[in-house]
Amino acid sequence: MQKKIKKFKELKQLQYDIKTMEELANETNEIMDNEMEPLVQKGEELLAEWEIEQFLSGLYDNLNVFMSFSSGAGGTDAQDWTEMLVRMYIKWAERKKFKVEFLEEMPGDEAGLKSALLHIKGDFAYGLLRGEAGVHRLVRISPFDSNKRRHTSFALIEITPELAGIEDIEIDSKDLRIDIYCASGHGGQNVQKVATAVRIVHIPTGITAECQNERSQLQNKTMAMKVLKSRLLMKQEEERKTELKKIKGKHKPAEWGHEIRSYVLQPYRMVKDHRTDQETGQVEKVLEGDLDAFIWAYLTHSKAYKHD
Repeated sequence: MQKKIKKFKELKQLQYDIKTMEELANETNEIMDNEMEPLVQKGEELLAEWEIEQFLSGLYDNLNVFMSFSSGAGGTDAQDWTEMLVRMYIKWAERKKFKVEFLEEMPGDEAGLKSALLHIKGDFAYGLLRGEAGVHRLVRISPFDSNKRRHTSFALIEITPELAGIEDIEIDSKDLRIDIYCASGHGGQNVQKVATAVRIVHIPTGITAECQNERSQLQNKTMAMKVLKSRLLMKQEEERKTELKKIKGKHKPAEWGHEIRSYVLQPYRMVKDHRTDQETGQVEKVLEGDLDAFIWAYLTHSKAYKHD
């Protein structure tokens, strides 16, 4: 509540400053566009954030988030696309001044990433990112095709909130398989030489969690267990909702394999969200983390969100 009040006061101050500058410009007949433009821009950005946060009243919306990426159909292009998506969301998080940690990554055979797991910490991180879960599709001239043909690639994003109180959840050790292996990618040479990375598999459900970012095996195991418990709780919640929908006589097929958004670089340039019809030709800006228009469109128009 203190953060909301602080942001509201900042908006009021910006409104006052802009009004004062307008009055001064009218009195002196001076052109003050250069002085006023950054104030207006900051005010628009702050107001957009304020409006979005008013929609974030879901049970987990104010929590931090685990964001996992997996390459899909498309071979090397899909692995490169997965790395591009990881970079895009890191850029977005940096714009929000969120903290981002790599928990796990598996490099591609030739380029890019087969998979990655990010831990993103910030106000309403889950609420903002929950609509980004799904299949993302890229169309472009492949940099890995010597014939310069157009390729279509897919990558899957999964979103899990960092749930509070999961440390108290007990899981039978007989239901777990714990693998220890050498880390790759982030963490430096010291990490890669020692078997510190941890993969935990929940055998009854097949749910897996990995962590290789920390320096010690114990730290990686602790974080991997935290991710695993969060995913298990979310699975239970999804099963409960599915059962309720069956009781109500409503059933929606799973959307696995159906892209939620397309990023087209060739033959034209456009990013389009297929759920909201939000689109833009500013592909480069989107890939640099300018995602708020798509996030806002999902929050305001998605029936799935409104009726969750």
